[in-house]
Amino acid sequence: MNLMILTMKTKRDNIAEYILYMWQMEDVVRAFSTDEAMQQNQFLRDLQQMMRTEGVMVQGHVQLAQNAISEAEELHAELLDTEASYRAAYMQLLPQLNLLKSKSDNPLQSDISMMFVFLYNIMLLHMQKKPVTPDTAALQQQVSRLLAYLSRVYKENRDDNETTI
Repeated sequence: MNLMILTMKTKRDNIAEYILYMWQMEDVVRAFSTDEAMQQNQFLRDLQQMMRTEGVMVQGHVQLAQNAISEAEELHAELLDTEASYRAAYMQLLPQLNLLKSKSDNPLQSDISMMFVFLYNIMLLHMQKKPVTPDTAALQQQVSRLLAYLSRVYKENRDDNETTI
């Protein structure tokens, strides 16, 4: 398996990287499900079993990844209500997100889901050594910054909750 694989992150450490990692590992399982090297990796074997059980061997995402997206969406909604700088960055990004959604297979998906789909597709382009336009690279930076902010707040909230228990 000659792949550029993201480093495993826990959801608590970086929810955005965790989601992208899980999606990538799902694709690894789909592509190499019969490969002997994959069968030697306990995490991939467990993920494969989970994917079979949940019926997402061909497409879709395991419930763990879907739950992480839901948590990111909840925090996104909260930040829009409470953080002016987050809301301003999101509002600046909104026209491009709407354009991306209008061109996607699922134009009704949430903005957070669209951001992850966009970043994942950029990662796939890089892995295939395909070019990315300057406009797409600029949008990637904007999306990455917004999700980094969301991930930082997610981690801080989890750290704060852990110290009080």
